[in-house]
Amino acid sequence: MSLPPEFHEIARRVNNWGRWGDDDERGTLNLIDDKVVRAAAGEVRTGRRVGLALPLRQDGVQTGIIPGRVNPLRTMTQINQEVFGPGGVAVSDDTVTMGLQAATHWDALAHVSHSGRIYNGRPAGSITAHGGAAHGGIERVGHLVSRGVLLDVARAKGVDRLPAGHPVTPEDLDEAAAFGRVEPGTGDIVLVRTGQAGIYLAGDRDGYGFPSPGLSVRTPEWFHARSVAAVANDTLAFEIVPPEIENLWLPVHALHLVEMGLIQGQNWDLEALSGVCADEGRYGFLLCATPEPFTGATGAPVAPVAVF
Repeated sequence: MSLPPEFHEIARRVNNWGRWGDDDERGTLNLIDDKVVRAAAGEVRTGRRVGLALPLRQDGVQTGIIPGRVNPLRTMTQINQEVFGPGGVAVSDDTVTMGLQAATHWDALAHVSHSGRIYNGRPAGSITAHGGAAHGGIERVGHLVSRGVLLDVARAKGVDRLPAGHPVTPEDLDEAAAFGRVEPGTGDIVLVRTGQAGIYLAGDRDGYGFPSPGLSVRTPEWFHARSVAAVANDTLAFEIVPPEIENLWLPVHALHLVEMGLIQGQNWDLEALSGVCADEGRYGFLLCATPEPFTGATGAPVAPVAVF
């Protein structure tokens, strides 16, 4: 089934192909220059730190609803083994098998395609079984440090979490920005809190899944207008599920990753951050969020830290 005209209309308005050159593989991350990072460092006043990653554990957020995304399975490969002979230093070691997007992660620009293309007009066929993503892989992100901005949509509405079927709209983002007295701008990393992760943290894995609140198909233009560098939230799919437009699945993924070159993150734990921002009375902070640089991967785990 072809994508509907309304999708292509939005795509035309937000498209960044060629904006940073025909060879570009980083998209809106190009907006984070040295000046942006210096300004972001000015957000650090107390040194207070907040971790935003969910624990990597076998009973993590994945329940099988997304095929192939398996929770981390950690296995010990050595336990107090005296590898250099008896009486010497003993070593314990382990290995892990997991979906790279199993828990808190960034999607690479190569994560989705539409109409046979990935970001900057490259062919979707450049992603292969053995080589992975030849272009737009997660390793292209590099060091990711900038100002983070929390748009606490749930707290702005006076609720613990948004209803399962709530599409986060541009009006919701405006409301949250006004609530936090913060305005996202060039090179910022925007975090959108729905409160959905609180369900998982309370022990309800199945309730965390679908249906779910998430970003509306109307929001990519909002981020585009503000020259945002990256966006993440606290849900499994990032965007509203079921979709707003019947049978149009993952349109926000396609608009962000393919058209805009805007990486997006899911399964971020924004619960503690919500409380700290309210306590500090400010919703901007230094954010360190570099993904693991798996070459050719279409996504990777991240352990983000907000610094106040």
